[in-house]
Amino acid sequence: MSVFQVAAVYVGTVIGAGFATGKEIYEFFTQYGLYGLLGIILAGYIFIRLGTKMMMIALKHDLKNYMEFNAWLFGSRLAIFINAIFMIMLIGVTGVMMAGAGGLFEEQLGFSKMGGMVFTAFLAVVVMSWGIHGLLSINTFVVPAMVMFNIILMIISLFTLKGVGHLLNMPDMVSVKAFLSPFSYTAFNLALTQAVLVPLATEIGDEKLIKRGANLGGILLALVLLSCHISLSSVNGLADINIPTAYVMKTVAPFLYGLYLFIIFGEIFTSLIGNAFGLERQLKKVTGLPSWSLYVFILSFCLLIGQIDYGPLISYLYPLFGYISLSFLILLMIKKE
Repeated sequence: MSVFQVAAVYVGTVIGAGFATGKEIYEFFTQYGLYGLLGIILAGYIFIRLGTKMMMIALKHDLKNYMEFNAWLFGSRLAIFINAIFMIMLIGVTGVMMAGAGGLFEEQLGFSKMGGMVFTAFLAVVVMSWGIHGLLSINTFVVPAMVMFNIILMIISLFTLKGVGHLLNMPDMVSVKAFLSPFSYTAFNLALTQAVLVPLATEIGDEKLIKRGANLGGILLALVLLSCHISLSSVNGLADINIPTAYVMKTVAPFLYGLYLFIIFGEIFTSLIGNAFGLERQLKKVTGLPSWSLYVFILSFCLLIGQIDYGPLISYLYPLFGYISLSFLILLMIKKE
């Protein structure tokens, strides 16, 4: 286990379908112009500080899953209610990942949405049969490629489209949502990544490695958020597009378009298996069933959720989950290790 592998799992778990396709970044940040840019800077800082703090708490108190973490954070009685909500959120977001994979096959490649989702589910079962090693291996490959391609897309966008002036545009109206976006966004993502980061920290058991890996992961997340925001800000009319990053790449660098679709799929896939890994760990503790049967059950349920259109899922579910998770963020900020 290296510092970069820890960082890669952190980044790979957060990026997900909405992050990879750019839909999530547009909904939370880009549509708010200058306020979105300031929100991304704040979100990056929160990812660095609180992602590290969460893993250190898990290590210090030997917390093996997110339910134990929430019991420590909220108290054992309230944690029963909180864990039920987070389980629903985790299943819902994993379903969004599946819908995102199907949407990519349908919207960008012209294949059947269901065929794309079934292929993704089969591939996930194969990778997850390797356990934590499969999770680490796929993230170690996908995350560097994702960071590199997002920086390339940002640079090309700056030189071929509007430059940097558009980043300072003020929105027509400033809403409460614009102010809350960096907090609800990081709250939502940190609340869900605990399903992966908490057991990972306990398994690693090395304080120095965890600190460095989590810090690096937070920095990479901030970098990718910023680069994707700059690229999306360069093009108008993205509100109704389900996969805006692919649209921008096709506009500014069509010669990289096919390869970039592969990277987007990899980004969606890393979050899908990361969330499924966290769900399997918890369900196995409750049911005692073998891992492969739990993975099949989880992914089959996600196939059902994935029947709903991907765009509306991101637009409505993600902000809702973000507001629900704000209590998690506040307690994580104020409670001492």
